[in-house]
Amino acid sequence: MQPLSWEFVKPSPAPTAQQRKKFKRQLISWFRRHGRDLPWRRTRDPYRVLVAEFMLQQTQVSRVEGYWPRFLATFPSILHLARATPAHVRESWAGLGYYQRAANLHRLAREVVTNHGGELPPDAATLESLPGVGTYTAGAVASFAFELPEPAIDTNVARVLRRVFHPEIASGRAADRVLHGTARALVPRRGRNAWVTNQALMELGALVCTARVMRCGDCPVLSTCRTGQANPVRLTQPPR
Repeated sequence: MQPLSWEFVKPSPAPTAQQRKKFKRQLISWFRRHGRDLPWRRTRDPYRVLVAEFMLQQTQVSRVEGYWPRFLATFPSILHLARATPAHVRESWAGLGYYQRAANLHRLAREVVTNHGGELPPDAATLESLPGVGTYTAGAVASFAFELPEPAIDTNVARVLRRVFHPEIASGRAADRVLHGTARALVPRRGRNAWVTNQALMELGALVCTARVMRCGDCPVLSTCRTGQANPVRLTQPPR
């Protein structure tokens, strides 16, 4: 049995409007039934969303679930965080690891208080200019907190989009542009569905379309997925 190949073969076609509509209908229906009830999904407060996104960088959800409320109890607002000493911030982050995240979050809080009146800016471009905020985090905060039509492409989302719509492309900047274009096309341009679309994409990658195993028998978008349709015998095998 040969492993699935991810080599770039030819330019990858963008999904049609009909394909996008079917995919989103199946995906969101599944997410509303099976999505996890994570605490940061219950808030639209920009600061709380931001803290969650910083903590979730390279850290398992189960660990963040314990740290997130404790950190917010210590620093309930971005002003409280900005006024704290670096030692206090690091102490409150102790045990979570990757301490540069805590330092960046503290720097960000001070910059927001100094230059943005203590309010996180609502647009992705300005968010991305803040310390420790990359393209994904900017899109996530813009989408999850401000419900703006921004894509939020983490490793789970990239994997799902690649397998469903673009199985022939490899990694690299050209591939990233293709995936970004598809993610942006999936996000509704108005209304409040940007939040649920991005969250559902992440959840599918975290629970079903995982890095090690593609659980296609449980996948709600199998009928739309190019990988699943092209490789029906190989679906239980992890990709190379």
